Amino acid sequence: MKKRIIIFGATGNVGSYVFKYATDYFNPEEYEVVASGRRETDFFSKRGFQYYPVDISKAEDFNKLPQNNIYAIIYLAAQIPSYMSGYHPEKYIQANILGAYNVLEYCRKVKADRILFSTTVFDISLTAEPGRVLSPNEPLNFSYKGDHAIYVISKNTAIELIKHYHAEYGLKYFIFRFPTIYNYSPYHYYHPNGIKTLRPVYRMIELAKKGEPIELWGDPNYAKDMVHVYDCAQMLCKAVEVDREIGFYNVGTGIPVTLKEQIETIIKVFSPEDHPSPIIYCPDKPCGGGFLMDVSNAKEELGYEPQYDCLALFMDYKREMEINRFKELRGEQI
Repeated sequence: MKKRIIIFGATGNVGSYVFKYATDYFNPEEYEVVASGRRETDFFSKRGFQYYPVDISKAEDFNKLPQNNIYAIIYLAAQIPSYMSGYHPEKYIQANILGAYNVLEYCRKVKADRILFSTTVFDISLTAEPGRVLSPNEPLNFSYKGDHAIYVISKNTAIELIKHYHAEYGLKYFIFRFPTIYNYSPYHYYHPNGIKTLRPVYRMIELAKKGEPIELWGDPNYAKDMVHVYDCAQMLCKAVEVDREIGFYNVGTGIPVTLKEQIETIIKVFSPEDHPSPIIYCPDKPCGGGFLMDVSNAKEELGYEPQYDCLALFMDYKREMEINRFKELRGEQI
């Protein structure tokens, strides 16, 4: 019998790419990759894959799912600040805590071997500072104020529940700390402090396509880790196969990318050759928000090797913009 891998959150911005990568990565004679998401869609069934609409905050919805030969759960479903219009902290409790409990109960009932869970780098956001490389073993250090506080608390609570299910029922677990995961989406907005805002990367791409000036705010040498979604997916898929009980990993490349390199690469990929965008340096304007990630234990324990540098990342953006493969899953609003 094939081992089933169920991806919760497969309709999401990251989850849809992880699902695609997983279906290419795993031997179909040995594994069956199953998609699940909250919305009703025939996107997966039209492509020959099993899909189950499940609201993870509702225990009864799990009865829709397969109940046997479940090997691994890749748990990417979550309520996150990036896509929350306004501020509704109760949604974090419902989706990220109650949802985690329901997913774990499903794991227990179907005797899943392991669960893979995505948490947030904001759990150590107060430790981050320019130039500091963050270890997977950093102690929790986050603000109890602001629009991310209950989000982080909900993710941390889910991890405590996962540890309980490991201790009580032997469920193997692998936790992945996500910074920004880079991949093209037809939905170009996010919601800082609940306000719909065009993502800076898409603003810069649109300027580059027209050869218009692009402002570089702050220190041109400010560096962050830019991890492509398929490198994230590689790490997850290798954790499905690894012979270990538990693991905690930073998702990243371990390769710093400066603001100057990022913008120069966007211009190289998207600007007309005869009319490239000039860079306007604005050192007095604020910049930040990135993280440098130590991924050494993922390399050692999982055999992870990042494949996407900054140029490969934006070349893939350009290809995906042309293909627009997930247009059906992205609406004008999320």
